Amino acid sequence: MFITRIFYGIAYFIVLIWEIIKATVDVAIRTLNGKVDPVIVEIPTVLKRPVSQTILANSITLTPGTLSIDLDSEKQVIKVATIVPRVNGDVIPFEPYIKGMLE
Repeated sequence: MFITRIFYGIAYFIVLIWEIIKATVDVAIRTLNGKVDPVIVEIPTVLKRPVSQTILANSITLTPGTLSIDLDSEKQVIKVATIVPRVNGDVIPFEPYIKGMLE
């Protein structure tokens, strides 16, 4: 069990860094093009522990172009502001890794 959690922790870190790099390039291109359509979306999460939800919300905020606005731990919903409309899976691709690491 401990080895599995370490694996998920390393995978989470790698995916987070990759998503930050991709989002940085995307935001830079959108800034130059002017193609920005900001929206606020509610994203449901499967994470049940408040610490897991907080790490997910912080990971979303670390990624350029997204900002976690509100976290409702009881309803398991995170409100996120994005610079363009996106699919939920594109905003939280690291959720399974956090689940494997902490839940």
